[in-house]
Amino acid sequence: QVQLLESGGGLVQAGGSLRLSCAASGSIFRINTMRWYRQAPGKQRELVATITSGGSTNYADSLKGRFTIFRDNAKNTVSLQMNSLKPEDTAVYYCNADIQGRSLIYMNYWGKGTLVTISS
Repeated sequence: QVQLLESGGGLVQAGGSLRLSCAASGSIFRINTMRWYRQAPGKQRELVATITSGGSTNYADSLKGRFTIFRDNAKNTVSLQMNSLKPEDTAVYYCNADIQGRSLIYMNYWGKGTLVTISS
């Protein structure tokens, strides 16, 4: 069974940095696009950043320049480097990926999330 496990969340002061990581494990044949989402209290989940298997990236317009997504295909991991953090970045951050398992069918998986809290 495929699992995504996030790590790296925590409490940081405004202006600080944090790096989130997500590791995929289980019966994995190939991973296509990987993504980070976030959900702030009382708000809908929003897409933060995506990265394809070839390394092409996309970001939410409001986050360009502060967040960087990168991945290690050999280790089946995706990370999110977050700089110049603001209180409005406070949210639960979720890892998401399209993974081809034993069945050779791509399925979409979610991690359980990691909480990021930015204090002012």
